[in-house]
Amino acid sequence: MTDLSSFPITKKWPAQHPERLQLYSLPTPNGVKVSIMLEETGLPYEVHLVSFEKQDQMSPEFLSLNPNNKIPAILDPNGPDGKPLPLFESGAILVYLASKTGKFIPQDTAGRYEALQWVMFQMGGVGPMFGQLGFFNKFAGKEYEDKRPRDRYVAESKRLLGVLDKHLQGRKWILGNDYSIADIATFPWIRNLVGFYEAGDLVGFKDFENVARVLEAFVARPAVARGLNIPARG
Repeated sequence: MTDLSSFPITKKWPAQHPERLQLYSLPTPNGVKVSIMLEETGLPYEVHLVSFEKQDQMSPEFLSLNPNNKIPAILDPNGPDGKPLPLFESGAILVYLASKTGKFIPQDTAGRYEALQWVMFQMGGVGPMFGQLGFFNKFAGKEYEDKRPRDRYVAESKRLLGVLDKHLQGRKWILGNDYSIADIATFPWIRNLVGFYEAGDLVGFKDFENVARVLEAFVARPAVARGLNIPARG
């Protein structure tokens, strides 16, 4: 049986199935990227809820796996060379799982880098900008009388949506006909922007018809529907 006892995180979240990949997460846009990918690939995994309400992400056990105190993180008992691999950062985890399974990333070098550039587009632009817009529109930021910070992120979010909408013209998915980690990285954030963040009208989402079309196709996938609710909130 696989022994993960040398990893401190397993003291707080014991592995009932240590032979399976261990996922430490919460159903946020970054968190569900990985649960969706795991559901899409069919890799066996065990999920552990990291509760922000309980400040689990600041616990010594979680910090031993991710010193940046962010979800998601994984511990793969069957990593490279057969050794356990701890990994954090959702984009890195998507690339790792795609490489591990050979799924949802092009196998040719040029195609692989095309996928990676769109994952980086999400990680460096879509996620941070949409997240800031969510703060200023729905959370504490809405109390600020000065709307310039909010409007800055509205403008940048609209610009990013415009880039993606133009790119998706005539394409089924971000890479064309093939669904990939670029879509898995990006569309949970777009769903969150117009849903949880309630910013659809603010960014004029109805004007981005191609983005809306692909979002609808994305959430209709059975693995996506499952992954969006993993792990279940306690």
